[in-house]
Amino acid sequence: MLTSRFISLLMALAFLVAPGCSKEEPKKIDLGKREVLKNADRAKTGVIRIAVGGMITPKEGLAYYREFLDYIGDELGKPVEYVDIPSYEETNKMLENRNIDAAIVCSGPYVDGHKKFGLELLAAPKAFGAAVYYSYIIVPKESSAKALDDLKGKTFAFTDPLSNSGKLVPEYLLAKKGYSSSTFFSKTVYSGSHDKSIQAVAGALVDGAAVDSLIWEYLARTKPEMTAKTRIILRSEPYTTPPFVAHPAMNPSVKEKLRTILLTAHTTPKGREILEKMMTERYVAVEDRDYDSVRDMKKWVSGRQKER
Repeated sequence: MLTSRFISLLMALAFLVAPGCSKEEPKKIDLGKREVLKNADRAKTGVIRIAVGGMITPKEGLAYYREFLDYIGDELGKPVEYVDIPSYEETNKMLENRNIDAAIVCSGPYVDGHKKFGLELLAAPKAFGAAVYYSYIIVPKESSAKALDDLKGKTFAFTDPLSNSGKLVPEYLLAKKGYSSSTFFSKTVYSGSHDKSIQAVAGALVDGAAVDSLIWEYLARTKPEMTAKTRIILRSEPYTTPPFVAHPAMNPSVKEKLRTILLTAHTTPKGREILEKMMTERYVAVEDRDYDSVRDMKKWVSGRQKER
């Protein structure tokens, strides 16, 4: 049973990094109201629906992604609708059912979607000098922990059940040591986003967390006062960055044009300006095999769980 202290933690996480009322706050589709166009209606209007979840970027960064989708719409010559989805599972479900046409997803959900319904890669971002990212295991600055082993019996924040950096990697690292998160940590919680996990650690609401290096580095530049209250005790091996993906049945000519727009955005003044705000150098071509390391981890962890 959860202790009252941990219930308080859950409540605190729910309110961390709450969206503001800035004029830059991107307009979004409220899935709770089911404002979803039927596939046939979208085909008639030519609307392209693209999902960008809060797991991919800090809350304030969503405005730049909305601006980027507007740019894509202008280049496509078609209306592009931004869709905010609260979890990777929901994103993959909507992609599979063609309620959305494309999305930016984590490496793990891409691997799952590719296996289940042929989810296709369009491109992936290159940021901070490379088209890779890491899982950072972070702790409060004043923590005595120096390694993952030091967090045994402590509280820990994951981001999303399907997140690579925020769930699969730490689960894999623990499994290699003969543990699972349920037996290693005293309590765990899903924060819902990497910036919430970082803020939870900065505020010492949890003893540790696994977060996306790209988001930690983004916040280190935009909110250094937050990341300064955290300390990285482990950096995983590199993984190819979370990709921009599309449903395999998306109109081939539209899909190829969308891919071209992504790969050339850095060559246009407007595209380059928006990418700089997103702290992304450019989008690069990627192949399915680039995500084999994530695929292998998932298989290994799944095999270990079946043995138990």
